[in-house]
Amino acid sequence: NYPNPFNSSTKISYSISKSSFVSIKLYDLLGREIKTLVDEKRAPGSYLLDINTSGLSGGVYFIKMQADDFSAVRKIVYLR
Repeated sequence: NYPNPFNSSTKISYSISKSSFVSIKLYDLLGREIKTLVDEKRAPGSYLLDINTSGLSGGVYFIKMQADDFSAVRKIVYLR
């Protein structure tokens, strides 16, 4: 994501090489799911996701992306 740490919003870019069901979720530091950002089948290509942080308190969060057999987790820091 860019920027990281961020203040009001951040952008996440990702690419998929084949048509896949994509799930991107936001979790808090304790592993509780906060928001589902993407939960649908996507065509191959590059995507840019803008995350609005309204309603969130400052702190450390995690973004988890799953697409077919791929899974990744990234730490993001929200400065309020």
